[in-house]
Amino acid sequence: MKTQSRHDEMMSLAARALQHFEHQTTDLAPDIMSQPVAAYIDLARYQAEREGIFKQLPLALALTLELPSPGDYKAMTVLETPIIIARNQTGEVKCFLNACRHRGSRLCDDGCGAARVFSCPYHAWTYDAGGALIGRYGAETFGEVDPADFHLTELPCAERCGLIWVTLTPSQAMDIDAWLGDFAVELDTLALSDWHLHEVRVIDGPGWKVTLDGYLEAYHHNLVHGATVGQHTVGNLLVLDTYGPHQRLTFGRKTLGALSDQAPADWAPADHIRLIHSCFPNLSISGILGDHCLVSQIFPGPSIDSTQTIQFVLSARAPATESDQQATENFSAMVLQAVQDEDYRIGFGIQESILTGANEAFVFGRNEPAVQNYHRSVARFMADLGRAGAE
Repeated sequence: MKTQSRHDEMMSLAARALQHFEHQTTDLAPDIMSQPVAAYIDLARYQAEREGIFKQLPLALALTLELPSPGDYKAMTVLETPIIIARNQTGEVKCFLNACRHRGSRLCDDGCGAARVFSCPYHAWTYDAGGALIGRYGAETFGEVDPADFHLTELPCAERCGLIWVTLTPSQAMDIDAWLGDFAVELDTLALSDWHLHEVRVIDGPGWKVTLDGYLEAYHHNLVHGATVGQHTVGNLLVLDTYGPHQRLTFGRKTLGALSDQAPADWAPADHIRLIHSCFPNLSISGILGDHCLVSQIFPGPSIDSTQTIQFVLSARAPATESDQQATENFSAMVLQAVQDEDYRIGFGIQESILTGANEAFVFGRNEPAVQNYHRSVARFMADLGRAGAE
């Protein structure tokens, strides 16, 4: 585990970014990398990766602040899998498939709420927040059953770093500490549980890899985001740190050059750099402005050319004034425009062009090391699954 203080680490990141700014450089991969377009459009490959990666690995499916109290729950459908995440009366979070053990009816609609029990709308079999069967309508005429045999089907679940992690395959073991490794220290610095949730929305996007590629580089910022987030960040400048498959991207803010005229003792590094925490395979946490944060979950859609992005717009605190409220709404509008109208608009065009045969492969430059790392991680996990299946 790291022993460097947070301030020292931010100072180091600012110094690395400033050096790039002064020399018009960026962190580089050892070489250019090519990826065949089949990685984006081959249906069998897509289905295998979707099942192997998104259903076998831990996914951050909720924020802790969405379930602040015992009895709170969040129901959602992820990759056609209906689930309920619930905080029981002792404060522990559990996750189970949203399917009654009698005949499979959904216990509740997707959404957030508070409930002491979940009652099946079909035959009123009733479960507590831990998934235990605690009641049955007409039990005396139905016949004897052992409630232990009809517990809701649990999914591996853990709460770390202000996030609730779930694996969508019931039999798949989860070791969240091993999965996150030292990246947990980085996520903890964000103190996600202390933020205020302003808004949640869903955005339709292009295919999974086309979409994720755009979250992992600053090469496009000046050209694509000049009217939005590009106003605040330096294009084609990236400081990259990797933690297994997870990555921390550091961008320079437009004020970064001011540090050249200041003694390091006078630096306020957080004012001059922007951090993005990218957790494999589909989570991006972006501190675009100091008092606001954007959390994005990118889920492959049912078709190879579609995704759904769940965006959480956070503010450092609940708005206390009309000015605070307006600042948060302005931030929300800016990031929506940047993602939906700028990134995803181009992404849909890329998705269409793939089918024309214009390219046999896509090329990732040395200045796109995080994109390269992502694709290598996909290949590595699929190779590991292949070896495990052969044993």
